[in-house]
Amino acid sequence: MSKEISTEIRKNTGIITIQTDDGLNMINRQMLSDLAEAATSLDMNDSIKALVIRGSDKAFSSGIDINEFLADITPDTLEDMYENFEKFADIKKPIIAAVSGYALGIGCEMALACDIVLASESACFGHPDLSLGTVPGFGATQRLTNAVGKSKTMEMILTGRAMNALEAERAGIVSRIVPLRYLFKEAVKTAERISVLPDLAVTTSKELIKTAVSNTNLEEGLEIEKQVFKSSIASDEFRQNLLNMAKK
Repeated sequence: MSKEISTEIRKNTGIITIQTDDGLNMINRQMLSDLAEAATSLDMNDSIKALVIRGSDKAFSSGIDINEFLADITPDTLEDMYENFEKFADIKKPIIAAVSGYALGIGCEMALACDIVLASESACFGHPDLSLGTVPGFGATQRLTNAVGKSKTMEMILTGRAMNALEAERAGIVSRIVPLRYLFKEAVKTAERISVLPDLAVTTSKELIKTAVSNTNLEEGLEIEKQVFKSSIASDEFRQNLLNMAKK
């Protein structure tokens, strides 16, 4: 694994850190591959209940490494990048993003692919892709529209205007704004709150919420939720938790 992507485990939380020497955390092909590998490995570890991903104080990620992208871009390498990004986006366990500084282009798309986004006051979310003569390539036209609606997405992508942390919170990209000195600690604390809850209930709730923000209509989403709820209350995990609560 490249030195720019590192992992650690604290109790039941898996932590992924992106850290380049300049702190801007521009993503190259190897880093994206390593990120997918790290997230998948933590996801498969039964002792881990939630993940946290963070960058530097300066940037969560300031975007794709354009120099490498231009020097080594083929249909095959592009497909590899898509595949690795979707591996990250498809992680089953909850992922909390701790965003400080720039989250631009693929950096913003990585945050959008997470389940909870905590941001410092310096966080900045944007898509300058059109200025390069291209479009967002890793889900922004879809995930950003689901998060903030058509009008704000159009403005962000068509003009390149970035959102600061306060606007991003109001728009729904960010769950909470946390002072920088507490950002990582609060992200880990959030993961720990999740880790004490029943596994099946957590992962099932995550999938149901993702269903709600997909192209599933309300009626279909409610029917899926009903069927999953019926299944969950018939589970041993549900019964055991009821018994434990009754004993308290």
